[in-house]
Amino acid sequence: MTLSAAAPRAASLLSLVAGATAFVLSSGTAQAAETQYPLTFENCGRPVTFQKVPEKTVSIGQSSTEILYMLGLADRVVGTALWVGPVLEGYEEVNARIDRLADNDPSFESVLGKKPDILTVQFQWQVGPEGVVAKPEQFEELGIPVYTSPSDCVGKDNSAASDGVRHQVFTMELVYQEIRELAAIYNVQDKGEEVVASLKKREEAARAKVAAVGGKLSAVFWFSSAADADPYVAGKNGAPGYIMSALGIENIIKTDDEWPTVGWETIAKAAPTMIVAGSMERRRYPLDNLETKLTFLKTDPVASLMPAVTNSYVFDMDAQAMNPTIRTIEGIERLADAIEKAGLAK
Repeated sequence: MTLSAAAPRAASLLSLVAGATAFVLSSGTAQAAETQYPLTFENCGRPVTFQKVPEKTVSIGQSSTEILYMLGLADRVVGTALWVGPVLEGYEEVNARIDRLADNDPSFESVLGKKPDILTVQFQWQVGPEGVVAKPEQFEELGIPVYTSPSDCVGKDNSAASDGVRHQVFTMELVYQEIRELAAIYNVQDKGEEVVASLKKREEAARAKVAAVGGKLSAVFWFSSAADADPYVAGKNGAPGYIMSALGIENIIKTDDEWPTVGWETIAKAAPTMIVAGSMERRRYPLDNLETKLTFLKTDPVASLMPAVTNSYVFDMDAQAMNPTIRTIEGIERLADAIEKAGLAK
């Protein structure tokens, strides 16, 4: 769940300056051309320019950070912030060597203290028109360009609700756009294509595993809940919507809101086949904790009577997979495995 401004569709990688994404033939093999600096393109409705390959990066947002790691750019990262859970498997040692400015919101001063020459941002509610850390202009006035994940602004209005309203259905193409644009910024285009190809292959395999489901199942994705409040559940156009669509599952929540609050009575009336509960290390709300979620489902007078609960079709998922991130592929894989194991894939 994000927690937050309207922006036009970010330019695709094809809109990067001439030569930045062109392909040339070298010894019979297609390779990405070298990035030509200065590199300028549109990002979340704003032009952003990079004068050279960034050397010192501060990354605010777990997914943005993990993309940099997957691109082999950990040595360019000098500080991170805003973590929901453990780092992507295989990058534990790399991540441990990098200064974590904050688990949640870093201060403007702490970011500047790392003297970055680029700031990568996952959510506009952190750095955006109403950013809790700062506005992009505050960094750019100091010569620090800000790159924001397209998945948090393309087709999404972050000013309309605390978590935004997604008017355009999220697809992994927005994440692939981010991977390719970051690869171009750092002049590692070939690595970017390698990462994208790997993620696409994994998704294809997960889809095939439960191909027989075909609209027979329904679900609700539960991220968290504040104390004595209705749960934050996934609207139809976000990452969970993409996960469900990929696996042929109906989302019982039909709103465009990214993470609306919906009462358990309403959820119970819709009778979803399964409940997917977010697992995270974050502790902003009492029901961030997975075990607390599971206890609630077993003891609440309404939720405990839902078929999904009585049939033990409650599946956990890393909360990062519920956000529009590279982990969304992981979410597709995990849910496909859970459905198959529970015998629901027949």
